[in-house]
Amino acid sequence: MFNFTPLLGAQSTSPASQSLLEFEGGIKVLVDVGWDEGFDVSKLKSLERHTPTLSIVLLTHATSAHIAAFAHCCKHIPLFSQIPIYATNPVISLGRTLLQDLYSSTPLASTVIPETSLSEASYSYSATGLGHSLKLLLQPPTLDEIASYFSLINPLKYSQPHQPLPSSFSPPLNGLTITAYNAGHTLGGTIWHIQSGMESVVYAVDWNQVRENVLSGAAWLGGSGAGGAEVIEQLRKPTALICSTKGAEKNPLVGGRSKRDDLLLEMIRTSISKGGTVLIPTDTSTRVLELAYLLDHAWRREATNQGSPFQSAGLYLASRNVGATMRYASSMLEWMDENVVKEFEASATNSSNRQHNRTDSKQMRNNQENPNKGSKPTENAGGPFDFTNLKLIERKFQVEKILANKTAKVILASDTSMEWGFSKDILRHIASEPANLILLTQDYGVENVTDGQDVGRTIWEWYRERRDGVAMEIGSDGQRLEQVHTGGRNLTISEARRTALEGKELLIYQQYLATQRQFQTTLQTNGGPGLETSNDAIDETSSTSSSSSDQSDPERQGKALNLSTTLAHGNRNKLNPAKQSVGVNALLHQPNLYDYDVRSKKGREAMFPFTTKRRRGDDFGELIRPEEYLRAEERDEVDGQDMRGAGPGKETRMGQKRKWEDPGQSNGNGRRSSTGAAKRRRVEGLSREDEPFGGTIREKDSNSNDHTQNEVSEDSDSEGEELPLGPSKLTFEITTVQVNFRIAYVDFAGIHDQRSLSMLIPLIQPRKVIFVGGTVSETLWLAEDYRKKLRSKSIQSDEQATNDIFCPMIGETVTASMDTNAWTVKLSEALVRRLHWQKVRGLGVVTLMGRLAATVAPDNLLLEVSKSKRQKFLKEEVQTPTSEDVPMASEQASEAPPTLDVLPASMVAATRSVAQPLHVGDLRLADLRKLLQSVGHMAEFRGEGTLLVDDLIAVRKTSTGRIEVESGGLQLPVTMMRDHQDSFQAVKRKIYDGLAVIAGG
Repeated sequence: MFNFTPLLGAQSTSPASQSLLEFEGGIKVLVDVGWDEGFDVSKLKSLERHTPTLSIVLLTHATSAHIAAFAHCCKHIPLFSQIPIYATNPVISLGRTLLQDLYSSTPLASTVIPETSLSEASYSYSATGLGHSLKLLLQPPTLDEIASYFSLINPLKYSQPHQPLPSSFSPPLNGLTITAYNAGHTLGGTIWHIQSGMESVVYAVDWNQVRENVLSGAAWLGGSGAGGAEVIEQLRKPTALICSTKGAEKNPLVGGRSKRDDLLLEMIRTSISKGGTVLIPTDTSTRVLELAYLLDHAWRREATNQGSPFQSAGLYLASRNVGATMRYASSMLEWMDENVVKEFEASATNSSNRQHNRTDSKQMRNNQENPNKGSKPTENAGGPFDFTNLKLIERKFQVEKILANKTAKVILASDTSMEWGFSKDILRHIASEPANLILLTQDYGVENVTDGQDVGRTIWEWYRERRDGVAMEIGSDGQRLEQVHTGGRNLTISEARRTALEGKELLIYQQYLATQRQFQTTLQTNGGPGLETSNDAIDETSSTSSSSSDQSDPERQGKALNLSTTLAHGNRNKLNPAKQSVGVNALLHQPNLYDYDVRSKKGREAMFPFTTKRRRGDDFGELIRPEEYLRAEERDEVDGQDMRGAGPGKETRMGQKRKWEDPGQSNGNGRRSSTGAAKRRRVEGLSREDEPFGGTIREKDSNSNDHTQNEVSEDSDSEGEELPLGPSKLTFEITTVQVNFRIAYVDFAGIHDQRSLSMLIPLIQPRKVIFVGGTVSETLWLAEDYRKKLRSKSIQSDEQATNDIFCPMIGETVTASMDTNAWTVKLSEALVRRLHWQKVRGLGVVTLMGRLAATVAPDNLLLEVSKSKRQKFLKEEVQTPTSEDVPMASEQASEAPPTLDVLPASMVAATRSVAQPLHVGDLRLADLRKLLQSVGHMAEFRGEGTLLVDDLIAVRKTSTGRIEVESGGLQLPVTMMRDHQDSFQAVKRKIYDGLAVIAGG
């Protein structure tokens, strides 16, 4: 059984992706926790409703469309952080930097409390009359909390099958296996293969088959450099293929990747040659790697070209956490294309040679004073991500300094939606100049939006309308470049801000928090998880290995989904918490309680409770605390404090006494935290470990160009952006800007197009196809195109082809399980001894023919049942077995599987003529060609699906999988006829070696 439900991203213009996969036995797998640029909490209600029943969570890409709601779910949805989560290492690292950038850039990502929750929790909300205007915000997750959430994800590698562990509230997974394959769209992007019983599901959303500068193509045909013509065995013929339909109506660019790169550079050249500024909105973690690599290498090449406009133009990458992103990317070269690895190895070799050929310091100073006399920089100078021309910017005041300089420049800025990040600030600054250019790199969809709601889609609509005309620029190769005029239109920009609460707003917020605390307390009282500390979480994790998942308490299966219902049950349970809530654990927690009724109890409720406190340790043994081994004189004073009283993570709590000379909190080393740069760094939203390269980039930037002297000390950081730390609300500041810039578009989305989808899906040969992740027109077009291909091959009828293609809407559940039936039978010992197994590609195959008979219950079965019943009720009352016990014994006998036994001698002769030999296996002509060539035969492909052996024998494979062998050469001389017969027999033997011939008798 396999059911699929799209929670987000089905036949919609929203890029967010959330999918729920349900398998036999109640196993539920959530794939992706995406969000769109609106950050609407109401879109996560379906996810929150399914959370108590989830088994595992899988993540595919480190983009906002696939991972933006991850931190919100971990912080505000109970039980979500206790579910095992799996992703590749790049998705974990780059996803962490993405969400840290997101939450430090805009208050939109914080949780806006829904109006229904406020009206239910606060009795004074309706009396205020604020209505929809009041948007209260909960505290967003801190950078440390985001890092801790991503540390819970289990890393995986490509092409390595893994059997995950289920959540504590999930049924057993029964051998479910997940395997990650390269998706090609982003670094570490994943195509998931999920095997559960007889169901083989391939989840492929947002993949790219085209090989790019940094990323290799998807693993359908074997990955980068494989050059295969068939889909790999692991992804071929799944029972269900879940595929996205984005780009289904988009034709590929003629000329491929090189033409796309040249078109982008020519667009930039035409603008910076006029002294304009080019803004390229991009994401902050994934596709930005492809753009940054391409532009930096283009600047390296143009450095030797005299008179090139690239030499005088600056190149910048603006994002609040871009330094950590590039640091992670430079350490993940093995996940990139093989050409990037070769470039890194070549740069390492060149660096080694330069180290051996160094001259003295005097000659080096001469080369610095006269750079024209020294060696000129080349394209291979530095590693693939050792940017020599691209400057990384992480502060708003640095962006303002760069924009104040009137020279030509190219700025990559987050985000593509232009709703948050530095792209909105840059857009507002460059709007008035006609020489400036907004270079879009992805399709924003066809959704009609009003001005001011979505800046990115508004500009995309202007590009599609072309109301104010098109400027035709001429590239260096004579190609015409289209740039759309905006004609002085008014662009409405909405700026989200965080404002402190006051008055009645603060009272409503406090009442809401009080209700939530009562709700969490009720969950804890009912045995459900509440707000845990880190120590509780570690102890709970360490103790789960000793408890079996099939012994879970049946009374805890139902989860209250309504706040009022939960609170009502909690108030009733407070009257007698020992029996209704605590269960058998009341023997440990309730005073003066020494007896508990375990009759009719199951699982843990039937045993005396016992809690084992395990010693914490790691791979090297138990954890050692050095302060426990200090001498007496060493314990007295270490940096002015007793080590026994101040651990590594101890802070002064509210109401706790502290020393007179210690006015503030102590840090991890026992010293007082400074109020200078460290405090300012926390306000700006960056932790110390996420600072880019420890200032190396700033040093390089300041020395590389005179007009980029924008690196100032932190003491002069005057952004003046003081965010309220307490309760706050979301407000919007609406501004209108008159725009005159030009708009251009070059497709750098790195996603499948019409050609890739039309060619690869028939090669995958799925039994059922589910189309998600695209607009309505894209989904319907691709579904109709695949139906036509099925009809043209005459494989299925029109009705059957329609039933095998699903296009669900959001929230609609479709059943796409295998149309097979499986029975369990018991083989008799006599039949097992007669089996003759044959091997086909590592699998054992055998054919059976026998007589099926019902299993006969033993004679003493009734006696055993009666005896067990007498023992069960011996302490209460003595009962004699009645006639009601007899059907129970017969039911037990009927539950036993039937037995397949050897055919009687009288039936063997009658069935021998009916049973025909079977050929089991799938022989590939490419494998047969290698086998024949290895034994000295000439074997070459001639035409489509025809293998010619020794120029005399033709081997064909039909669309149904049948192998046909035709022999020519009937007019050959007698001397050659013998060799021809040997070749024919050799071909037949190799064909039979690749198949299992199973006799029916």
